[in-house]
Amino acid sequence: MKRFHVHIHVEDLTKSIAFYSRLFAAEPTRAESDYAKWMLEDPRVNFAISTRGNAAGLDHLGFQVDAAAELTELKARAEAADLALVDEGETTCCYARSDKHWITDPQGIAWEHFHSLANIPVFSEGKQEEAAAEGSACCAPRAPRGKPIGIAVKSSSSCC
Repeated sequence: MKRFHVHIHVEDLTKSIAFYSRLFAAEPTRAESDYAKWMLEDPRVNFAISTRGNAAGLDHLGFQVDAAAELTELKARAEAADLALVDEGETTCCYARSDKHWITDPQGIAWEHFHSLANIPVFSEGKQEEAAAEGSACCAPRAPRGKPIGIAVKSSSSCC
């Protein structure tokens, strides 16, 4: 079964956690110093916020799947639609180890398709952790200018 995913960058994590906890009538399922996530059932959504982006606002959308076969199906759909696809395979981000790939819609919004494999104690490992420490946005693969790969750069607006 698929779960809709939304990731938003926020300026004040504490205020945002309080706001979304009231809005969802639920506390986050995971809260860290720079990140919080709600795994809601009604509606079925993985809603995440973090302070790791360059500017507040939408970082990316996506679908989290419960099984590898579902991820394979999403990947096949993207390839059949001739969408540029960045396959990260097994990687780490957002306190989780996942198998994932990325696509970009015609407006330049990054979409993440992923299957979570395990929780990890750090936001990410390796290159992505270094990028996060430098202030780049969440987990999307990065082009040299800090934009997620495949996202068209429209004017001088901030990332994502």
